[in-house]
Amino acid sequence: MGKSYYQYVAYNEAGGVVKGKLSAAGEDAASELLGYAGYRAISLKLVVPFFNPDKLLAALFRPKATEIILFYRELAMLLESGINIVTALELLMNQVTNRTLKRALGEAIADLHNGSQLSAALGKHTGVFSPIYCRLVGIGEQSGHLETVLRQIADYMEKEATANKNIKNALMLPVITSLATIVVVTILATFVLPAFANLYSMLGVELPTPARITIGIAGKIQKYGIYLVLALVVAVVLAFLYVRTPGGRYKWDKLLLSLPLVGRVNHLGELARCCRSLSLLFQAGLPLAEAMPLVTHGGANRALVKALMDVHQDMVKGEGLSQPMAKNRLFLPMMVQLVKVGEETGKLDVTLLAVSRGYEAEAEDRTRSIIAQIQPAMTLAMGLVIGLIAWTLTSAMYSMYGQGF
Repeated sequence: MGKSYYQYVAYNEAGGVVKGKLSAAGEDAASELLGYAGYRAISLKLVVPFFNPDKLLAALFRPKATEIILFYRELAMLLESGINIVTALELLMNQVTNRTLKRALGEAIADLHNGSQLSAALGKHTGVFSPIYCRLVGIGEQSGHLETVLRQIADYMEKEATANKNIKNALMLPVITSLATIVVVTILATFVLPAFANLYSMLGVELPTPARITIGIAGKIQKYGIYLVLALVVAVVLAFLYVRTPGGRYKWDKLLLSLPLVGRVNHLGELARCCRSLSLLFQAGLPLAEAMPLVTHGGANRALVKALMDVHQDMVKGEGLSQPMAKNRLFLPMMVQLVKVGEETGKLDVTLLAVSRGYEAEAEDRTRSIIAQIQPAMTLAMGLVIGLIAWTLTSAMYSMYGQGF
């Protein structure tokens, strides 16, 4: 279910021949994306490079969401002031510091000089500009409201970036506490306890049973710790390689949606993004049959992407949107019911936006609740471990005094 790169040769709307590469979940998805960009495919070939320096550089220097948001806002402002698109892009390119974004804008400017539309020029760079937003740009070009669409895209991206930032900030404190606990316990188990164990052994002190067990565990960690670390590293590497495969990525993403506590938050976040994207595209005037592939292509969770693809297939058969969603448990009952109401009332974009806002609020509340539970639990666990070690040392010392040392 992972995305692949395809090399294409196609006719643009002016009849000229264009070449390029794009990433898509499959050949059909790649053909659809070319169609949305205004291209008519001549040939489409799967690219399987052994080493792709362009992809590596794009991954290392990927633009931040804030940079893309600022680009859309400034482009809208320049266009409203009467500056033509090419000049506006040149001005923005000179201000950009991210090399991947600068390169993408440079190539987009060259395409515009060759007669391409802005949406098609940006659509070639799927690693920088999302196909969903490029399609919205194309709608803005056709309707003559490009500036308004650019601002809507920026607002949408800003809300999504803010939600992600809030979750990361909320999880930061528990992560720091966990790392501090691991470091403290490692130091005590590796250096402090073995030193006292050697001292007690030299003195011939008979330790209490709990102290012997704790010091014995610390000794094993010190002796075999390097092997444990190596085994952990190997396990992590193998798991990472497995997750990189299509089947492994699908299972991992499905697991992320079903984990205790955080699984519900991940699930709500993915559904909220899906609903907001559909609402944005549908509100812009794009039919659901064309909006669904774009939302599917932009999805990050492979399990939900597969579910959306199944919904799209049933929807094309004339089953609507809510009925196919009801067949899959990944789409929660409230979402299915509101989508059904939206279809019946003709206000699908409004109901989808309401679902998105509701799920975002619930995800934020659950995140705060999880943090409120994790923080005291981590503090208590850290205190118990350190207290156990301190009690071990104290009981050993009392044992020494009791034996006349």
